[in-house]
Amino acid sequence: MATTEHPPPGRLRAWMLEGLSDMGKGRQAVPRPAVPEPVHKGQRWWRVMCLTGVDYFSTLGYQPGIAALAAGLLSPVATIVLVVVTLAGALPVYRRVAEESPHGEGSIAMLERLLTFWKGKLFVLTLLGFAATDFLITITLSAADASTHLVENPHLADALHDRQVLITLVLIALLGAVFLKGFLEAIGVAVALVGLYLALNVVVVATGLWHVVTEGHVISDWSTALTAEHGNVFAMVGVALLVFPKLALGLSGFETGVAVMPHVEGDPGDTEADPKGRIRGTKKLLTTAALIMSVFLIATSFITTLLIPEKEFESGGEANGRALAYLAHEYLGNAFGTVYDASTIAILWFAGASAMAGLLNLMPRYLPRYGMAPHWARAVRPMVIVFTLVGFLVTWIFDADVDAQGGAYATGVLVLISSAAIAVTIAARKAGQRHWTIGFAVISAVFLYVTVANVIERPDGVKIGACFIAGIILVSLLSRLARAFELRVTSVTMDGMAQRFVRDIASRRIRFIANEPDNRDIAEYREKIEQIRADNDVPAQEDFVFVEVTVLDPSEFEAGLTVRGEVLHGRYRVLTLESSSVPNALAALVLHVRDTTGCIPHIYFEWTEGNPFTNFLRFFLFGQGEVAPVTREVLREAEPDRARRPRVHVG
Repeated sequence: MATTEHPPPGRLRAWMLEGLSDMGKGRQAVPRPAVPEPVHKGQRWWRVMCLTGVDYFSTLGYQPGIAALAAGLLSPVATIVLVVVTLAGALPVYRRVAEESPHGEGSIAMLERLLTFWKGKLFVLTLLGFAATDFLITITLSAADASTHLVENPHLADALHDRQVLITLVLIALLGAVFLKGFLEAIGVAVALVGLYLALNVVVVATGLWHVVTEGHVISDWSTALTAEHGNVFAMVGVALLVFPKLALGLSGFETGVAVMPHVEGDPGDTEADPKGRIRGTKKLLTTAALIMSVFLIATSFITTLLIPEKEFESGGEANGRALAYLAHEYLGNAFGTVYDASTIAILWFAGASAMAGLLNLMPRYLPRYGMAPHWARAVRPMVIVFTLVGFLVTWIFDADVDAQGGAYATGVLVLISSAAIAVTIAARKAGQRHWTIGFAVISAVFLYVTVANVIERPDGVKIGACFIAGIILVSLLSRLARAFELRVTSVTMDGMAQRFVRDIASRRIRFIANEPDNRDIAEYREKIEQIRADNDVPAQEDFVFVEVTVLDPSEFEAGLTVRGEVLHGRYRVLTLESSSVPNALAALVLHVRDTTGCIPHIYFEWTEGNPFTNFLRFFLFGQGEVAPVTREVLREAEPDRARRPRVHVG
């Protein structure tokens, strides 16, 4: 739909908004091809696994220390519980998510289909709040832990003492700078980082296991202390189950795994509607990453618990937030330890890149489509600046403390996994798969328990999550209010009968009557024409076409408009439209008619009865209300040139 051309933006604005979609701003959307659209080539699944791995595998930088603080001597047992939940719970859930939502939307898209209207939008906004908590805390927590490794390095400890917050802010700023420059393909960098990091961890784990085996008293001392503290195996397992929620950080990475699905190479015959090869590759990605991580989690928790004094895990201790780095320096020397620190810092920093990519993939899929974000939220660079500033704020609030951010991170991870488990349970039930339904229901119950236990134990996590949710909902509603008078129609399509009506009336003056359909009997249309002629002093010989809009889902913001023509009672021509908003649909129609005929249409209304403020709320929430003045305002914003603006008459 054409509107008046605006002057070209400045160079800075053009750079900031590069790649911005024009949907909803008045230009007609490009029609999709009728043939199945092929999937782009993509990357091998193992390479994309490394992109996910910078988030997932990087948790080795702090997970053993968190496990030791949470479970003490029971850390290896609690980690085994974590691995069982990962392989028997999270992995099957996200393999199913990959089947049900293969375009990167994840479980949120699955749950979005279950609810309609405003309750569906608010539910999605809530989940987006937890997703924002997960991804943003990934950025800040990973940067904070990277700065911890830097500050605690023996060669740099004196020079960088008490500079951890500043270093964390610099790392977050550098991450934002990468995306501002144009972060298009990080897979090559991720492969190198993950390969180096895992190789160094193999060396550290092998060295640690060698010391455990050669120093036989280490195992006996640990088992003796464990038995003295907990009594028997059943008590140990019970305590491990109780402390397990504190280890939930080890479940991170699965949501990122499905978010990067569009990058996975598919089969030659794959289409966007049926990407079987992409789904199969993503399942391999998820399974391989989970198996590799499970082996490392068990091995690292074992060697760190047995070889590192308990006091070193506590705040201020040399192993706090960097247990494996402590072992690297202790047993392999400061030279190797420094290389290990550099590798850990790099992958932790790049884990933020993975999370930033997840945010930039997730948020623009929903908020602009709901009308709940400014139009520039579709562009990468403005959103990078917003997320970077929020990262600064979170770092300042938590003082770059890894342990303090763990609760918020775990809450975001667990809520997303729980929602995914519930989504696949519902999907299995709808598919009539009884055994899978029962299995996924059990998994859902486990994750719900872990989520609730984590919230009770660490309420700071749900508090920060609630802040993100409140912020997203508030900004979303204000944005929706500010954008209420946009055209909001991406394209207009008219059937043959509608086009015939427009061609016929274009030979005279184009006059439309906006009619709210009631009984649609002959008396309704006859009386409406008589009223319009009397109110506006229109000669009897003038011809009219009725326009009727049916509101389907008023919570939707943008959509295409399909116009159908019909003749009622043998004489009255009626154009019927289905939309989320009556005024916006009418404005889009008359602008389209103007552009296709070259004539200025006239549209006639009657005043709406009732309080103006109440009618505006009806328009904002339900797409109806004070139709005439709102239609005129939408036209005024869409067409600044009064000479080319369709005429609105109200009587």
